[in-house]
Amino acid sequence: MNNLTLFSLLLTIATLLTATATAAAASDTPWFQTFCQGNKATTKLHFYVHDIRAGPNATLFNVANSSITNTSPTGFGRVNVFDDKVTVAPDLGSEEVARGQGTTTSMDLNVQAYSMNLNFFLTSGPYKGSTVTINGRNQFADATRELFVVGGAGAFRNARGYAITSSYSYEEVNNYSVLEYTVYVTTPRRCSYIDRA
Repeated sequence: MNNLTLFSLLLTIATLLTATATAAAASDTPWFQTFCQGNKATTKLHFYVHDIRAGPNATLFNVANSSITNTSPTGFGRVNVFDDKVTVAPDLGSEEVARGQGTTTSMDLNVQAYSMNLNFFLTSGPYKGSTVTINGRNQFADATRELFVVGGAGAFRNARGYAITSSYSYEEVNNYSVLEYTVYVTTPRRCSYIDRA
């Protein structure tokens, strides 16, 4: 084996090892990461919301309609309340890390868009018991939607930021959606040992 062939073989092996290590590191990335700068902490939350609209395990319910909801192409005036399971992976059986609780109101006469009031109540990890509150216009037909963080409680008191959401999957038979969320939450606080865990 000449030197050039040996070098090519070693380079290929090194590239494969680096790619494997990078992929392993990515799969081990926690569902939360906090970055500290001065007197501000920004936490990135990434998880999946399970929105089940039918059956015995439903987590979303219609609680009110307007006088035109049933004839409106957008369901204008429909108000829903939900308490969705939030997990680290898209599989419903994966680890629960939060509950997504709130309301949606159909508020556009021309396209399916909802006004959202969403609270992520964290049930796992170092921020367990804390809440992030999100509001905004959610036009479900768009590939990605941006909502804004308006506050929080516990570790996320006085929070500001934004959330990017998209529809990960939809089962028409069971009327079951999985939504992917990446939330960036900035709070005016110094990082603690919990943030660095």
